[in-house]
Amino acid sequence: MQLTHEQFLKAYRRMKQIRVFEERVNAEFSNGNIPGFLHLYAGQEASGVGVGIHLDHEDWIGSTHRGHGHCIAKGCEIDGMMLEIFGRAGGLCHGKGGSMHIADYSKGMLGANAIVGANPPLVIGAALTAKTLKTGRVAVSLLGDGASNQGTVFESMNLAVVLKLPAIFIFENNGYGEGTGVSYHCGAESLASRAAACGMPATKVDGTDFFAVAGAMSEAIERARAGNGPSAIETVCARFYGHFVGDPQLYRSKTELEEVRNHDPLVRFRKKACEMGLLDPAKLDAVDDEVMAEIEAAVARATAAPWPTPDQLESDVYASY
Repeated sequence: MQLTHEQFLKAYRRMKQIRVFEERVNAEFSNGNIPGFLHLYAGQEASGVGVGIHLDHEDWIGSTHRGHGHCIAKGCEIDGMMLEIFGRAGGLCHGKGGSMHIADYSKGMLGANAIVGANPPLVIGAALTAKTLKTGRVAVSLLGDGASNQGTVFESMNLAVVLKLPAIFIFENNGYGEGTGVSYHCGAESLASRAAACGMPATKVDGTDFFAVAGAMSEAIERARAGNGPSAIETVCARFYGHFVGDPQLYRSKTELEEVRNHDPLVRFRKKACEMGLLDPAKLDAVDDEVMAEIEAAVARATAAPWPTPDQLESDVYASY
């Protein structure tokens, strides 16, 4: 894995953006300022950013209901995301999609998806397009451990192998499908071993370690771009919060929740990057301050923004081709 100083700094900034973004929208939702439901990504930052650091706007990703982190890792605009989550005009989906349906085709973001396991067929379509047009691009499906049991996922992995598509399946194993433990709901030794059974290279890494995720992704993306077909990566990374905001988490012990916080991916990244001389602590402190100001400004703009007007009700419902 070869990353530049600028890429390492970008990785830290994006992880910090995800963390502060999630903590801030959590507070706003709790205060009644955000409609709908929220599913927070905090704790899994190294997974999304370790994947996204190798992609540009012409590569595609498909996301889940827990998609804020994936959006930020792919480079989606913070202001547009915040407006969307607040349901305001000017959001990435004009305030009509909300938290679980943020999409931005200009950044290669096919969209978050409230339907569990629904993004792999979309990603396969993007991968088939890349292969057919010989663009050299890849398509990445980001999934949770719960989604790994869906038929759409198995069918998509099989098709990717059969057609030798430039697709990568990322299984973010946070330990629970809603409140059901992965040891109960997954009948295989691991999510990676099950993906490997479909005929593709698959590996399992520590999803709280950016360097481990980025290294595995580097190999997978090289394979895909070279025309050698799909790969799968299982990243093990527990979420800090519940399945949704307000989840009492009765299925997790207090000890487990405390232990999860002891494996903070931002703390781990900062420590390792500074020890290796890759980044300067003072620069990271400056990033912290900049991100805090950026998120606060985004919240202020979203709070003051107008709602979509009634005459926009029927726009953006169907696409015309």
